Amino acid sequence: MVKLGVNIDHIATLRQARKAGFPEPINAAAICESAGADGITVHLREDRRHIQDSDVILLRKKLKIPLNLEMSIAEGIVQFALKVRPEEVCIVPEKREELTTEGGLDVFSQKTKIKKIVSRLKSKGIIVSLFIDPDKKQVEAAKIVGADCVELHTGKYAGCNKKNISAELNKIRQAAAFTVELGLVLNAGHGLDYKNVKPIAKLPHMNTLNIGFSIVAQAVFTGLYKAVKEMKELI
Repeated sequence: MVKLGVNIDHIATLRQARKAGFPEPINAAAICESAGADGITVHLREDRRHIQDSDVILLRKKLKIPLNLEMSIAEGIVQFALKVRPEEVCIVPEKREELTTEGGLDVFSQKTKIKKIVSRLKSKGIIVSLFIDPDKKQVEAAKIVGADCVELHTGKYAGCNKKNISAELNKIRQAAAFTVELGLVLNAGHGLDYKNVKPIAKLPHMNTLNIGFSIVAQAVFTGLYKAVKEMKELI
């Protein structure tokens, strides 16, 4: 069974838009949990544009399912993760001006730095994933630095037109096979929705799909419980 990790960042985005104190991510997480989500994902950005430190601390305390913390390699964020000790972290690239994560982490060119951070996190019993483009060079670098998992960036696939989608899916398929060959856990995410998720979910040995925006957007019309249920059934 492919697992579903629900990213609830945009619940916090809605809260921060008015600074009204609601809707609270912890309440959204409880609904996702009851609807069958296998994990909750949040991205603690350096600019704290949506998820706040207090959200992560509360989720870590209250969740019955695993918490996956997306994070940059900024030292302050690393220290926070070491203190809170989520079950899993996913190291991602981060730019202050971007609306959302625009691409995979360049592990290949930062192997020494990332290896040290991976080691520190793993020393606290934290599972470490790296968010990378579907590129064998990056998959191999993830193995070299000691990561437990990779999360293949599916954003380009999700944004493809019909003409190019087959080629992009093939890139993901090849990177996925290489990931498994190297003994890494295979995850994927970014841009996945109710129309494009099935081909990714069908990839052999797929472990977890982390999906956020499309579920929260669907929840506007159907409610969060049903939106999570529908995605869980699809994958």
